[in-house]
Amino acid sequence: MARLKVYELRNKTKAELLSQLKDLKAELALLRVAKVTGGAPNKLSKIKLVRLSIAQVLTVISQKQKSVLREAYKKKKKYLPLDLRPKKTRAIRRRLTKHRVPFSNGNKFRINFALVRLSRASLKTEREKKKEVYFPLRKYAVKV
Repeated sequence: MARLKVYELRNKTKAELLSQLKDLKAELALLRVAKVTGGAPNKLSKIKLVRLSIAQVLTVISQKQKSVLREAYKKKKKYLPLDLRPKKTRAIRRRLTKHRVPFSNGNKFRINFALVRLSRASLKTEREKKKEVYFPLRKYAVKV
């Protein structure tokens, strides 16, 4: 069996891919039996190739499913499933969104700092609010 070409797999339907996957798994089972019973060396080296082919078929199937889901959820952007959302990093995902970020420079607009503090308090993430409640700023008095 020659190596599978992924671009050829992408042109196949889901039913064809599933049938090919079933055939590959059956072939892998036969090769494993041959390995245990002491089969020919060429069959033993074929195991790696079949496992690679199975992985390629499974990858193409999952990619096709994901692309179909992306098209389905194109209109409903607010309730996008987690696996379809951009991965990024944990810190970036928890960062404040644009509509929640308060004024960064209070002096520029001559805004009363009490108002800025109030707006910032309501514009923080839940985690930040909890952190402030449980770990407030410590107040120190200097002894003279």
